[in-house]
Amino acid sequence: MGLTFDAKATRRRMWELLGDIPAPFRPEATLISARDENTCILEHFEFANAIGDTVYGYLLLPSGIEYPAPAVLYHHEHGGKYHLGKEAALQIRENGYAPGLELVSAGFIVLAIDAYGFGQRERQGPAGERESGGATELSLFKHFLWQGKTLWGMMLHDDLTALAYLRSRPEVDSDRIGAAGMSLGASRSTWVGALDESVKAVVPISQMTRYRDFADAGAYAGHGIYYYVPGVLAAGLDMEHIVAASAPRHQLILTGDSDPLSPLSGIHKVMDFARKIYADLGAADKLEVVLYEGVAHAYLPAMLEATRDFFLRTL
Repeated sequence: MGLTFDAKATRRRMWELLGDIPAPFRPEATLISARDENTCILEHFEFANAIGDTVYGYLLLPSGIEYPAPAVLYHHEHGGKYHLGKEAALQIRENGYAPGLELVSAGFIVLAIDAYGFGQRERQGPAGERESGGATELSLFKHFLWQGKTLWGMMLHDDLTALAYLRSRPEVDSDRIGAAGMSLGASRSTWVGALDESVKAVVPISQMTRYRDFADAGAYAGHGIYYYVPGVLAAGLDMEHIVAASAPRHQLILTGDSDPLSPLSGIHKVMDFARKIYADLGAADKLEVVLYEGVAHAYLPAMLEATRDFFLRTL
């Protein structure tokens, strides 16, 4: 006998918890620059997010492929790297790879934006140029709460609006879009996949926290202020419901089994629940998890390679 689970009701609860934010829309993006990077054309663009802020992003169009092509919405991490933002897609990491360029080399269009407080938006807070980095992030959190919004909801609003822009591009096969990212980027990918069914495959890397288990561990300092959505546990919502809301679409969860930001007990509970939902929908083979033994909060070369190969299989 299957579990009782209502994906539509789960999405409604998610939207309610995110606060008074407008619906995502297809933005009118302005091209700032475009240059040939040999393996791709790199477009630098911006769009207004309809809430008074400007979002900056990169679109990477692979060279020498046939269009329309599959695409990946790539979400950057946190790690206190406020200066990085969308550059995370282009910058060679400690694992020796530039994630966006690795996906481009496999034939995927890649779109990446700066989340609130990151990259070109590092000083795009209530205090403007007077604050940057963590100070901007904290001020935005307070600012949005007073408006009945949440910082997490505003980040997702921009991600979902960027997704609408990606779907609108003539180079993109809108039936073959995935989402991926590490840490902060992993949670963004999981929520975006749950909220928007146009995402056909999701890869969260090194962040699969079950909120209740994380709370029980008392490790609140481990996650940044962005991570905390008022009322999420009181609403009976946890990560297993958010993961299951993407069923029966493809998901590949990659994380270390020793990551203090994702207690292993919680990962098992998430997977036990979500696997039953996927199985009930006849899609047991579409939910995959890889636990890396002895690995903490990391972005291993094997994780990026697994992401690339997964998208090649599913998109």
